[in-house]
Amino acid sequence: MTGRARGGSRLVLNQHKAWALAAVVALLVSLAAVGPGVAGAAPNPADLEAELACPTCKQSLDQSNAPIARRMKQIIRERIAAGATERQIKDELVAQFGRAVLAEPPKKGFDLLAWLLPLGGLAAGAAALAVAARAWSRQSGEPPAGGPLDPELDRRVDEELARFES
Repeated sequence: MTGRARGGSRLVLNQHKAWALAAVVALLVSLAAVGPGVAGAAPNPADLEAELACPTCKQSLDQSNAPIARRMKQIIRERIAAGATERQIKDELVAQFGRAVLAEPPKKGFDLLAWLLPLGGLAAGAAALAVAARAWSRQSGEPPAGGPLDPELDRRVDEELARFES
């Protein structure tokens, strides 16, 4: 009788491992998708407009119709036509309008915390979840406290199970 319960718990444990593996793979795929674009490629105006914010309304340029946003879009197209890189265009706009035009914080200095804290929170949550799952799986595999079942009760349980399974 105890073999049936243990076999079922192994199946559940294997399912948990499969879900954990799937979650890790999904995380790695999403991180790879966020990676940098192709080096040396001409910048795309739509991508730059999504990465820059209007200094007036704080929306991304692709969503803003403020006069300053229209001017910034014009500057982007002119600089791309002149052969400027994405970095050069961003640097010029930051020099002209300030760091607030960057829709995402730079990945250096104090601003690096804006990138690391969420990742640290995810890692801490995953670690806490792993510890809780491990404790839960260890707890469910132990025999119940109170010793072995009475032989008569064990026989009755086996009979009921046999009747239920047929």
